[in-house]
Amino acid sequence: MLYWVFKFVLIGPFLRLTSRPVITGRERLPENGAALLAGNHQSVADWLFAPLLLPRKVNFLAKSDYFTGTGIRGMLSRWFFAGAGAYPIDRTDADAAHAALTAGLEVLASGQVLGMYPEGTRSPDGRLFRGKTGPARLALRAGVPIIPVGVIGSGDYIRNLTRLRGGRTRVQVILGEPLDMAPWAGRAGDRVAEREITDEVMRRIQVLTGQEYAHDTYGADMKKRYEAVQKSGHNLLDQPVEGQR
Repeated sequence: MLYWVFKFVLIGPFLRLTSRPVITGRERLPENGAALLAGNHQSVADWLFAPLLLPRKVNFLAKSDYFTGTGIRGMLSRWFFAGAGAYPIDRTDADAAHAALTAGLEVLASGQVLGMYPEGTRSPDGRLFRGKTGPARLALRAGVPIIPVGVIGSGDYIRNLTRLRGGRTRVQVILGEPLDMAPWAGRAGDRVAEREITDEVMRRIQVLTGQEYAHDTYGADMKKRYEAVQKSGHNLLDQPVEGQR
Protein backbone atom coordinates (compact mmCIF):
# COMPACT_ATOMS: atom_id res chain seq x y z
CA MET A 1 0.00 0.00 0.00
CA LEU A 2 2.78 2.43 0.94
CA TYR A 3 4.47 1.87 -2.45
CA TRP A 4 1.36 3.05 -4.31
CA VAL A 5 0.91 6.01 -1.96
CA PHE A 6 4.47 7.05 -2.81
CA LYS A 7 3.87 6.57 -6.50
CA PHE A 8 0.54 8.36 -6.89
CA VAL A 9 0.43 10.79 -3.95
CA LEU A 10 3.93 11.71 -2.75
CA ILE A 11 6.98 11.10 -4.97
CA GLY A 12 5.19 10.53 -8.29
CA PRO A 13 3.46 13.93 -8.51
CA PHE A 14 6.72 15.69 -7.57
CA LEU A 15 8.65 13.88 -10.31
CA ARG A 16 6.02 14.76 -12.90
CA LEU A 17 5.93 18.37 -11.74
CA THR A 18 9.70 18.80 -11.98
CA SER A 19 10.39 16.71 -15.10
CA ARG A 20 8.86 15.52 -18.36
CA PRO A 21 9.04 11.72 -18.00
CA VAL A 22 8.24 9.53 -21.00
CA ILE A 23 8.48 5.77 -21.50
CA THR A 24 8.99 3.63 -24.58
CA GLY A 25 8.46 -0.13 -24.69
CA ARG A 26 6.21 -0.41 -21.66
CA GLU A 27 4.44 -3.34 -23.34
CA ARG A 28 7.68 -5.36 -23.07
CA LEU A 29 7.17 -5.77 -19.33
CA PRO A 30 4.93 -8.84 -18.83
CA GLU A 31 1.58 -8.14 -17.17
CA ASN A 32 2.28 -10.81 -14.55
CA GLY A 33 4.99 -13.20 -13.47
CA ALA A 34 8.60 -12.63 -12.50
CA ALA A 35 10.92 -10.44 -14.57
CA LEU A 36 14.32 -8.86 -14.07
CA LEU A 37 14.99 -5.31 -15.26
CA ALA A 38 18.67 -4.48 -15.87
CA GLY A 39 19.43 -0.81 -16.45
CA ASN A 40 22.14 1.80 -16.70
CA HIS A 41 22.88 3.91 -13.64
CA GLN A 42 23.42 7.63 -14.19
CA SER A 43 21.95 9.20 -11.07
CA VAL A 44 20.15 8.63 -7.78
CA ALA A 45 16.89 9.29 -9.62
CA ASP A 46 17.14 6.23 -11.90
CA TRP A 47 15.37 3.93 -9.43
CA LEU A 48 12.46 6.39 -9.14
CA PHE A 49 11.59 6.99 -12.79
CA ALA A 50 11.19 3.38 -13.95
CA PRO A 51 8.69 2.52 -11.18
CA LEU A 52 6.88 5.80 -11.82
CA LEU A 53 6.24 4.92 -15.45
CA LEU A 54 5.59 1.19 -15.18
CA PRO A 55 2.22 -0.33 -14.17
CA ARG A 56 3.76 -2.98 -11.89
CA LYS A 57 5.67 -2.63 -8.65
CA VAL A 58 9.45 -2.71 -9.16
CA ASN A 59 11.57 -3.97 -6.27
CA PHE A 60 15.20 -3.00 -5.67
CA LEU A 61 17.72 -4.56 -3.30
CA ALA A 62 18.91 -2.42 -0.37
CA LYS A 63 20.92 -3.15 2.75
CA SER A 64 18.77 -4.16 5.73
CA ASP A 65 20.30 -1.36 7.83
CA TYR A 66 17.79 0.98 6.20
CA PHE A 67 14.98 -0.99 7.81
CA THR A 68 16.35 -1.58 11.30
CA GLY A 69 17.16 1.91 12.57
CA THR A 70 15.63 3.22 15.77
CA GLY A 71 13.98 6.48 16.72
CA ILE A 72 12.41 8.97 14.34
CA ARG A 73 15.27 8.76 11.86
CA GLY A 74 15.01 4.98 11.73
CA MET A 75 11.26 5.16 11.29
CA LEU A 76 11.56 7.67 8.42
CA SER A 77 14.24 5.57 6.73
CA ARG A 78 12.12 2.42 7.03
CA TRP A 79 9.06 4.28 5.76
CA PHE A 80 10.87 5.75 2.75
CA PHE A 81 12.69 2.64 1.56
CA ALA A 82 9.70 0.37 2.07
CA GLY A 83 7.52 2.81 0.18
CA ALA A 84 10.05 3.08 -2.65
CA GLY A 85 10.05 -0.68 -3.25
CA ALA A 86 13.38 -1.53 -1.60
CA TYR A 87 13.89 -5.15 -0.53
CA PRO A 88 16.26 -5.65 2.42
CA ILE A 89 19.54 -7.56 2.09
CA ASP A 90 21.11 -9.00 5.22
CA ARG A 91 24.61 -7.49 5.03
CA THR A 92 25.72 -9.42 8.13
CA ASP A 93 26.10 -12.43 5.85
CA ALA A 94 29.80 -13.20 5.42
CA ASP A 95 29.24 -13.29 1.67
CA ALA A 96 27.41 -10.12 0.60
CA ALA A 97 27.01 -11.45 -2.96
CA HIS A 98 25.30 -14.57 -1.58
CA ALA A 99 22.97 -12.39 0.50
CA ALA A 100 22.00 -10.36 -2.57
CA LEU A 101 21.46 -13.53 -4.59
CA THR A 102 19.22 -15.00 -1.90
CA ALA A 103 17.16 -11.81 -1.59
CA GLY A 104 16.83 -11.48 -5.37
CA LEU A 105 15.68 -15.08 -5.71
CA GLU A 106 13.02 -14.48 -3.05
CA VAL A 107 11.64 -11.53 -5.02
CA LEU A 108 11.59 -13.44 -8.32
CA ALA A 109 10.23 -16.65 -6.75
CA SER A 110 7.22 -14.67 -5.56
CA GLY A 111 6.47 -13.62 -9.15
CA GLN A 112 7.53 -10.00 -8.74
CA VAL A 113 9.64 -7.59 -10.79
CA LEU A 114 13.22 -6.97 -9.68
CA GLY A 115 15.27 -3.99 -10.83
CA MET A 116 19.08 -4.14 -10.83
CA TYR A 117 22.04 -2.10 -12.08
CA PRO A 118 24.73 -4.38 -13.57
CA GLU A 119 27.33 -1.59 -13.38
CA GLY A 120 27.11 -1.86 -9.60
CA THR A 121 27.55 1.88 -9.07
CA ARG A 122 26.57 5.19 -10.63
CA SER A 123 28.60 6.16 -13.68
CA PRO A 124 31.30 8.67 -12.65
CA ASP A 125 31.44 10.36 -16.06
CA GLY A 126 28.30 9.52 -18.03
CA ARG A 127 29.71 6.50 -19.84
CA LEU A 128 28.29 2.98 -19.62
CA PHE A 129 30.70 0.62 -17.86
CA ARG A 130 31.36 -3.12 -17.81
CA GLY A 131 28.53 -5.03 -16.15
CA LYS A 132 28.83 -7.34 -13.18
CA THR A 133 27.34 -10.81 -13.52
CA GLY A 134 24.90 -10.77 -10.58
CA PRO A 135 21.75 -10.15 -12.66
CA ALA A 136 22.70 -12.90 -15.11
CA ARG A 137 23.33 -15.32 -12.24
CA LEU A 138 19.90 -14.52 -10.80
CA ALA A 139 18.09 -14.84 -14.13
CA LEU A 140 19.67 -18.23 -14.85
CA ARG A 141 18.79 -19.63 -11.43
CA ALA A 142 15.28 -18.21 -11.37
CA GLY A 143 14.54 -18.98 -15.02
CA VAL A 144 13.27 -15.47 -15.79
CA PRO A 145 13.88 -13.08 -18.69
CA ILE A 146 16.19 -10.09 -18.44
CA ILE A 147 14.70 -6.89 -19.85
CA PRO A 148 17.31 -4.22 -20.67
CA VAL A 149 16.34 -0.73 -19.56
CA GLY A 150 17.88 2.56 -20.64
CA VAL A 151 17.28 5.78 -18.70
CA ILE A 152 18.24 9.04 -20.40
CA GLY A 153 18.24 12.47 -18.76
CA SER A 154 18.17 11.48 -15.09
CA GLY A 155 21.62 12.96 -14.50
CA ASP A 156 20.58 16.30 -16.00
CA TYR A 157 17.39 16.14 -13.93
CA ILE A 158 19.30 15.87 -10.64
CA ARG A 159 21.79 18.58 -11.63
CA ASN A 160 19.05 21.01 -12.64
CA LEU A 161 17.03 20.21 -9.52
CA THR A 162 19.93 20.72 -7.10
CA ARG A 163 21.01 23.93 -8.83
CA LEU A 164 17.42 25.24 -8.85
CA ARG A 165 17.44 25.74 -12.61
CA GLY A 166 14.15 26.52 -14.26
CA GLY A 167 12.39 24.30 -16.76
CA ARG A 168 11.45 20.63 -16.66
CA THR A 169 14.06 18.11 -17.73
CA ARG A 170 12.98 15.44 -20.19
CA VAL A 171 13.67 11.98 -18.74
CA GLN A 172 13.26 8.93 -20.97
CA VAL A 173 12.83 5.35 -19.82
CA ILE A 174 13.25 2.81 -22.63
CA LEU A 175 12.55 -0.92 -22.29
CA GLY A 176 14.26 -3.16 -24.81
CA GLU A 177 13.26 -6.60 -26.02
CA PRO A 178 13.57 -9.27 -23.31
CA LEU A 179 16.74 -11.29 -23.71
CA ASP A 180 16.01 -14.83 -24.88
CA MET A 181 17.79 -17.05 -22.34
CA ALA A 182 17.37 -20.25 -24.39
CA PRO A 183 21.01 -20.30 -25.62
CA TRP A 184 22.15 -20.56 -21.98
CA ALA A 185 19.47 -22.96 -20.73
CA GLY A 186 20.74 -25.40 -18.10
CA ARG A 187 23.91 -23.40 -17.44
CA ALA A 188 23.07 -21.92 -14.02
CA GLY A 189 26.30 -21.43 -12.09
CA ASP A 190 28.40 -21.36 -15.27
CA ARG A 191 30.64 -18.28 -15.06
CA VAL A 192 31.23 -18.23 -18.81
CA ALA A 193 27.48 -18.17 -19.48
CA GLU A 194 27.00 -15.42 -16.88
CA ARG A 195 29.64 -13.25 -18.56
CA GLU A 196 28.19 -13.83 -22.03
CA ILE A 197 24.70 -12.87 -20.85
CA THR A 198 25.97 -9.81 -18.99
CA ASP A 199 27.94 -8.52 -21.98
CA GLU A 200 24.92 -8.99 -24.25
CA VAL A 201 22.66 -7.13 -21.81
CA MET A 202 25.15 -4.25 -21.57
CA ARG A 203 25.40 -4.02 -25.35
CA ARG A 204 21.62 -3.78 -25.55
CA ILE A 205 21.52 -1.07 -22.90
CA GLN A 206 24.14 0.87 -24.87
CA VAL A 207 21.96 0.71 -27.98
CA LEU A 208 19.02 2.06 -25.99
CA THR A 209 20.91 4.96 -24.40
CA GLY A 210 23.58 5.81 -26.96
CA GLN A 211 26.16 6.12 -24.18
CA GLU A 212 29.83 5.57 -24.85
CA TYR A 213 30.54 2.02 -23.66
CA ALA A 214 33.71 1.38 -21.65
CA HIS A 215 33.27 -2.38 -22.03
CA ASP A 216 36.58 -3.34 -20.43
CA THR A 217 36.42 -1.15 -17.32
CA TYR A 218 34.26 -1.40 -14.20
CA GLY A 219 32.61 1.80 -12.98
CA ALA A 220 33.91 1.30 -9.44
CA ASP A 221 37.50 1.05 -10.75
CA MET A 222 37.06 4.24 -12.76
CA LYS A 223 35.76 6.04 -9.67
CA LYS A 224 38.90 5.03 -7.79
CA ARG A 225 41.04 6.35 -10.64
CA TYR A 226 39.21 9.66 -10.58
CA GLU A 227 39.70 9.92 -6.83
CA ALA A 228 43.40 9.08 -7.08
CA VAL A 229 43.95 11.60 -9.88
CA GLN A 230 42.10 14.33 -7.96
CA LYS A 231 44.32 13.75 -4.96
CA SER A 232 47.45 13.85 -7.09
CA GLY A 233 46.39 17.01 -8.93
CA HIS A 234 46.97 15.47 -12.37
CA ASN A 235 44.62 15.42 -15.34
CA LEU A 236 42.77 12.12 -15.79
CA LEU A 237 42.89 12.60 -19.56
CA ASP A 238 46.66 12.12 -19.37
CA GLN A 239 46.22 8.70 -17.74
CA PRO A 240 45.68 5.57 -19.87
CA VAL A 241 42.55 3.57 -19.14
CA GLU A 242 43.48 0.10 -17.98
CA GLY A 243 41.18 -2.68 -19.15
CA GLN A 244 39.52 -5.03 -16.65
CA ARG A 245 39.42 -8.68 -17.72
